Formats: sequence, structure tokens, C-alpha cells
Amino acid sequence: MMHSKELVKGTLQTIILKVLSDEDKMYGYEITQKVKALSGEKILLSEGSLYPHLHRMEAEGLLTTETVYIGKRVRKYYSITQTGESFVQQRVEEFADFVRTMETMLDLKPAGI
Repeated sequence: MMHSKELVKGTLQTIILKVLSDEDKMYGYEITQKVKALSGEKILLSEGSLYPHLHRMEAEGLLTTETVYIGKRVRKYYSITQTGESFVQQRVEEFADFVRTMETMLDLKPAGI
């Protein structure tokens, strides 16, 4: 079962930054495939949702880009900046706290307890 677009939308920036934080540099399609694989195919990113986020994060100084020419093709690679690294650490911690809060509010208990 895929996760709802509403849930993904609120966490997309954190997801993208975390994936880029774990890699040296990636181009858009690589990012979509990495997220798909890491999520067990529960999160599928479209170009329409990915690229506006990438462009916004680049404008905010969280990402840098490198254009590479491969024959006649142009590929734009994204890398996380130091500012982006600090930001993603804060966002991951904030999200982990949010998940703990939701577990308490919804009375969710791990299996076997």
C-alpha cells in the first residue's frame, strides 16, 4: 500500500535532503528511484513534485547543482550543502519527535508489547 500524497507532501523536503545527505550527488531520476527503493515502493515521487522542491532548496542554499554533459544529453546533479546538512539533521530530529507524539496520541504500540 502506498502512502497518501498528503503524508508525503509534508515530509518531501526532509526525504529529499536525507537521501542527498547519504549520497555524494544525484540527479533527479536517481533520487526518485532511491526513494522508491528505500520506501519499499510505498513512496513514488513524480517529476512534478520533485523538481519544484529541488529548485526551491537550491534557491534557499540547501543544495548546489552541477551540470554534466553526457554526449548530447545534459544531466543536472544535486548535492547537499553544509547548510543543508545542518537543516536535514534538525528536520530528521523534529520528524522523529513528531512520530513519537503521534504514536502516543493514537495509542500505537509496537507489535509484541
